[in-house]
Amino acid sequence: MKFYRKIFFPIVPVYYSVTWLRNKLYDLNIKSSVSYDFPVICVGNLSVGGTGKTPMIEYLIRLLKDKYLVATLSRGYKRKTKGFKLAGIDDTAATLGDEPFQFYNKFKDAILVSVDEKRVNGIKQLTALANPPEIILLDDAFQHRKVNAGFNILLTTYNELYTKDFVLPAGNLRESRNGAKRADVIVVTKCPKCITDAIKSEILKQINPGAHQTVFFSSIQYASEVESGAGALSVESLPAFTLVTGIAKPEPLVQFLEGKSLEFDHLNFKDHYDFSKEDVENIAKRDLIITTEKDYMRLKQYTVLKDKLYYLPIRATIDNASDFNQLVKNFVGLKF
Repeated sequence: MKFYRKIFFPIVPVYYSVTWLRNKLYDLNIKSSVSYDFPVICVGNLSVGGTGKTPMIEYLIRLLKDKYLVATLSRGYKRKTKGFKLAGIDDTAATLGDEPFQFYNKFKDAILVSVDEKRVNGIKQLTALANPPEIILLDDAFQHRKVNAGFNILLTTYNELYTKDFVLPAGNLRESRNGAKRADVIVVTKCPKCITDAIKSEILKQINPGAHQTVFFSSIQYASEVESGAGALSVESLPAFTLVTGIAKPEPLVQFLEGKSLEFDHLNFKDHYDFSKEDVENIAKRDLIITTEKDYMRLKQYTVLKDKLYYLPIRATIDNASDFNQLVKNFVGLKF
């Protein structure tokens, strides 16, 4: 544990008690949750940021969009708008938030992309549409207990399992480890490609899933090319470049690029960073800029970066994907 976190450790019982009481009130139906008669799937975590929610939402979109009209509902973190908003052709990362804008930019009219800081209202607005969604994917809503999702997917990263963490402010957990009991599926994300069955077994012992829970292991698959509006470049043959990241945990990306023996320097900003004019001008001095897809959503608006800004696409891959897919399909009632 970092030294500054140790300083805050005496506050942990207070934070733990507040979050425990809140959850208990929901568990006892003293605080009410809203349930729905159509599939609502929640993707979330116990930790603060960086567990791979966006790739998981995109995985679910690809799995379901050809059979159902799917909607994503996010808070729209750091957007400059308020209330319910349905993504449209004039929207940007500023009006939607970078992750919802990424969903819209990638899938366009194949799905509905929406944001609302109040999820219950967001679902109400979606169901009132002339052509309402058949399935709603809740992005980062595991602690948003006003909505009782029918299927909860909890993510935890391989290198920072929630089983070894503490609640804020001493650790990174938004609530106690006991919150994991609400999950139907637990996915250990960002696993190394070489993870062994022995390591999986050890992690399963630590998680100790309930009888109603299934644990899966997933990895990040990086694309072979970086992309931009102008075209694509092979990762293997990239010349010297600058890597720009504004995500919670850029280490796996850095390790991937270093593993390719590529020459680059790294400008590392905090998660959901709001790039200033000065930042953009500094970045524009570089000959070639590689960034994440999420950061690309915020940076591509700047003409000064045109023709030199590329992003590296990623996808989530899941071990025993057919079993995972079937659990999701069983929940939504998809027959094969």
